[in-house]
Amino acid sequence: MSNQQSALSRAAQSVQDALHARGVELKVVELSSSTRTADDAARTIGCEVAQIVKSLVFRAKQTGKPILVLASGVNRVNEKVIAKHVGEKISKADAAFVRAETGFAIGGIPPVGHAKSIETYIDQDLLTHAELWAAAGTPNAVFGLDSAILEELTGGRVISIK
Repeated sequence: MSNQQSALSRAAQSVQDALHARGVELKVVELSSSTRTADDAARTIGCEVAQIVKSLVFRAKQTGKPILVLASGVNRVNEKVIAKHVGEKISKADAAFVRAETGFAIGGIPPVGHAKSIETYIDQDLLTHAELWAAAGTPNAVFGLDSAILEELTGGRVISIK
């Protein structure tokens, strides 16, 4: 892995820039293997699947607003639980909606640096791990972070997602 920032792809560099803009010194790295799924990411990074931050985008059914759920790699999101917090039913967003709202493609959605402001919910189970790994704009770009800063970094609300 190169230490030169110019070595990052455009999408990964935009995430690195967003992290710097928030005043945190976290380093985006692009890996040779895919981190598209939580299992792939954990295998590539060498961590537990539970330490992977899955960034899942949903669409509110009435208002059409995007909802970002940051889930532990081992957890499934209970859409009814999220809907109670949102105040309306939600459904999984399609690829075009995800790209339009976040600026990123599915498989590389970071928890920060989106094209638009997105209402964000954080799986409380993520906070049981000291170190987490999140996508950084592409299916093979990631960054590590301390779970203690996830809420402040994303502006998200910690809830039970199960």
